[in-house]
Amino acid sequence: MAFLLLIVEPRGQRATRDETEARHLYEEMMNYAAALQAEGVLLASESLRPDEHAVRLSTSNGTPQLLDGPFTEAREMIGGFFMLDVSSREEAVAIASRCPATRWATVEVRECAPCYIR
Repeated sequence: MAFLLLIVEPRGQRATRDETEARHLYEEMMNYAAALQAEGVLLASESLRPDEHAVRLSTSNGTPQLLDGPFTEAREMIGGFFMLDVSSREEAVAIASRCPATRWATVEVRECAPCYIR
């Protein structure tokens, strides 16, 4: 079963860290990813740039609408993700509980499924 661990960070939090601290935290996350890879459960992982580099696309009356970030209405942003292949939700939650990001962000565990499944 595929599960996505979303790293949900407070907006602006990264700007409060100096480069040494930021690199240390990034290294912790890379070590976590390497451990998941060694366990054979990691399908993919990426860190994402802050939302001021993002764009949202929607369609209104058939016309595409683009909204450049930052998204001021949002208090949080997706800072990265880990895509896992595990046997159960419980296993995904156990893996998420080991994620270093739980110290500074929320780790949301989501099962991947077709959009018609509730």
